[in-house]
Amino acid sequence: MDKVKVTINGRDYEVPAGMTVLDAARAANIDIPTLCYLRDINEIGACRICLVEVSEGGKPSRMVTSCVYPVSDGMVIKTDSPKIQKARKLNLELLLSNHNMDCLSCIRSTNCELQKLCRDYQVNSFYFTGERTKTTKDESSPSIVRDNSKCILCRRCVAACHEVQAVGVIGANNRGFDTEIGCAFESELAETACINCGQCTVVCPTGALHERDDTQKVFDAIADPTKHVYIFTAPSVRATIGECFGYEPGTEVEGKMVAALKRLGFDGVFNMNLTADLTIIEEANELIERVKNGGVLPMITSCSPGWIKFCEHYYPEFTENLSTCKSPQQMFGAILKTYFAQKNGLDPKDIFVVSAIPCTAKKFEVGRNGQAASGYPDVDVAVTTRELGRMIERAGIDFRSLPDEQFDQPFGTATGAGEIFGATGGVMEAALRTAAESILGRPLEKLDFPDVRGTAGIKRATYKLGDLEVKVAVVSGTANAKKLLDRVKSGEEDVTFIEVMACPGGCVNGGGQPYQPPVVRNNVDLRAKRAEVLYTVDANNKLRRSHENPVCKMLYDEFFGEPGSEKAHEILHTHYVKRGL
Repeated sequence: MDKVKVTINGRDYEVPAGMTVLDAARAANIDIPTLCYLRDINEIGACRICLVEVSEGGKPSRMVTSCVYPVSDGMVIKTDSPKIQKARKLNLELLLSNHNMDCLSCIRSTNCELQKLCRDYQVNSFYFTGERTKTTKDESSPSIVRDNSKCILCRRCVAACHEVQAVGVIGANNRGFDTEIGCAFESELAETACINCGQCTVVCPTGALHERDDTQKVFDAIADPTKHVYIFTAPSVRATIGECFGYEPGTEVEGKMVAALKRLGFDGVFNMNLTADLTIIEEANELIERVKNGGVLPMITSCSPGWIKFCEHYYPEFTENLSTCKSPQQMFGAILKTYFAQKNGLDPKDIFVVSAIPCTAKKFEVGRNGQAASGYPDVDVAVTTRELGRMIERAGIDFRSLPDEQFDQPFGTATGAGEIFGATGGVMEAALRTAAESILGRPLEKLDFPDVRGTAGIKRATYKLGDLEVKVAVVSGTANAKKLLDRVKSGEEDVTFIEVMACPGGCVNGGGQPYQPPVVRNNVDLRAKRAEVLYTVDANNKLRRSHENPVCKMLYDEFFGEPGSEKAHEILHTHYVKRGL
């Protein structure tokens, strides 16, 4: 690789030719602030916060946007000169001139990239006042709120929606001073083919996009003496909620999370990994039935509600391929309001079910048709990892000093197979462990399926199970799902079983996960670090096959009878809608 010599802040470096000034500085451990930049997603130089001074060929220095400007041999770069500091401060003041500054009540207060930069550059007075762009607040979606009074037009959300997810329901409307981010024809978000994935919210640097906050509903239910309030947590939440309290990404905090939830006052704190196991048992049974009896193939997983809505809108012809299994979230709520209610003499109308999840689309899922096995919604409220973190803070609980505690029984036991659901490829691997042993009629010698692990957008593998050859594919991010499904439609791809997760990397990178600043998102592989937590827990678990879970066995013995039974279909399975565009 060709190298060029550059001077950054008085020190000499050799860097690859063609590298941007921003990357060259970061390679030298010098951080240049950014607002609009996201590596490989949004590299447009729009915010002008990353300005630096450069001098080339002995010419006078000039200011350039470091995120898009390439280095050249002999370039002299100043990243924090008085001139640059003044320019960045001026740009921040201009942004604030058209910004709703209700910082004290903003959901992103103390965790806002704009707020931090204003603090860093001592923007404490406002020279530019006058008319502001007329904006609207869109609260139509069950999952996502858009408040354009706090938008800085960085276009990160647009890039995430278009480039990462291939959904493209938002973009820049109007021109000049009237420009705002919105949907076509001024439609509300709920009127579009938005899949509620929330990838726009995790990249937004301000409070312009965020999940609908349902925490007060949970506090109200806990305070209601007529309600029995139960919560269960998704696999990936224990790998990420520590980030809300200052832990490094990739820190497992299950015990502290459980302790915090018990101190919030829930009547039971349960482990959603249990119904991840139950999903696998039902799904593996469904796959075997389809293969043996000529059912619709390839079968596609149904755990990710963002993916389900994407399929319903953009590939309605594939809804027959979707597994009819409810997601682990919905299965758990259904069990609590049927089996658990009957066993404990409770009226399901008095049971209030809360799920703690990494996913904004789960908020949409709780209101779907076919998700009320008891006659009441299976789940009442889904709160994201971020919301759960705020609840713990609001309650005054010192998370870091908590002892480790365990989930409540009878729904606290789960296998390692359920644990890895939170990572892309985890559902596939868990299903293969159970389906393979069922087909072969014997235990597998090795339970790891490394071909379906990792953060690659599309992974493929072929497994020989006795006389049966099973071709599988694992996809994360709906842009990648689009690529694969187009190949399946055209006949270029021959596959038996497909796992799809709407969010790149799976649930560990869900739209409801903790915010991380660009310097982390651009330089740390969050997906891999968070997923490693789940694979480590799996490897250390004595139970690693879903069908080994003793609580699942109890549920079948006492209630469902057998996988795929009529009662199991009534309570644990659902249907889909061909929405189209």
